[in-house]
Amino acid sequence: MNRRDRYTLPMRLLHWTRAALILGLIALGWTMTSLPDSTAAKFEWMYPVHKEFGVLAFLIGAIALIVRRGSALPHHPAGLAAWEIILSNMVQYAMLALAIVVPLMGYAMSSSFTQSDGVPFFVTDLPELLPGNDHAFALFAVAHKTLAYTLLALVVLHVMGVLKHRFLDRGRAADVLRRML
Repeated sequence: MNRRDRYTLPMRLLHWTRAALILGLIALGWTMTSLPDSTAAKFEWMYPVHKEFGVLAFLIGAIALIVRRGSALPHHPAGLAAWEIILSNMVQYAMLALAIVVPLMGYAMSSSFTQSDGVPFFVTDLPELLPGNDHAFALFAVAHKTLAYTLLALVVLHVMGVLKHRFLDRGRAADVLRRML
């Protein structure tokens, strides 16, 4: 496989790190919001860990955008139809955008909550840049949740496309997974 047929090593590492973070954050978010408020772990460690790794996901997403902008992207496999390339590009750009926007909505949600414990980031606390406002909090909460599930749907579509090209298309001409391994 030629170098122009693969993403650069930094892009591949950022892709898989971002994928693990996003899936983990969605799973943790779903778990913690499903638990009753009487569950101590929900507020003692789940929310703080979700916030910390959400900020990390934002930073890695921003770095990934910068690295992507400065990297030569591999060519699309010859076996892809034009509509598949268009759909692939749309899904990839939407996922990249949501990898930035979803954590920002989470930060805005936490920052605007009037009873917020702050936004922890491992060894420090980040400043809350928005004033406490429960109405704004509710709007940011809906945006965060809706966009997170939209991102999850796009991830599922992305994975389904990769699997289709890997296992259902004839020959290796449409195999896109090799570009990210």
